[in-house]
Amino acid sequence: MNRIFGSKPSGPKPTLSGAITNIDTRIASIDTKLKALNGELSAYQEKLSKLREGPGKQAIKQRALKVLQRRKAYEAEKEKLEGQVWNMEQASSMQDNLKNVMTQVDAMKTTKKELQKQYGKIDIDKIEQLQDEMADLMDVGNEIQESLARSYDIPDEVDESELDAELEALGMEQELEMELGGTVPGFLQDEVVPEFVDEPPQTEDKMKEAAG
Repeated sequence: MNRIFGSKPSGPKPTLSGAITNIDTRIASIDTKLKALNGELSAYQEKLSKLREGPGKQAIKQRALKVLQRRKAYEAEKEKLEGQVWNMEQASSMQDNLKNVMTQVDAMKTTKKELQKQYGKIDIDKIEQLQDEMADLMDVGNEIQESLARSYDIPDEVDESELDAELEALGMEQELEMELGGTVPGFLQDEVVPEFVDEPPQTEDKMKEAAG
């Protein structure tokens, strides 16, 4: 059977990347040949510029034409190969994009399964109950804060006439102190001397008399 149909190839399957590499190698080889042909044409051009019309010049022209034909053939082959590389590169790009899409789809499927598994463990009713309990606790906390911030023995409102009278009385008290020559505030005028002070400090004259 193998003699009729041949044996199945045992080597690795061809890939786009491998095919592109092979064609690039062929294109590089053609570029080398084109470079050599361009060198020959330049040499013929230099010779033709120095020769007069005659059989010798015609013979060189014929050889130059053959080189030019070969160069055109190589250029045409190179253009075809570059077109093939372009097509294969586009196909490889599409293949890579498809792989990326499939990877994303697989990741989304896995994520969906994990989300379903996690959400299945959550009880919405318990969450609502927890929210209600937290709201009640917040209300209790606000009531406690308001209770602690309550003022003691301070009237809620102050009458403006009462304020004016108080300010006027304070002004009269300050004027009276100025007339009496006092500079000590009223709340310090009745200060009691501490008991541990035996006697008032002596003046400088009395200290001299005691020394004499």
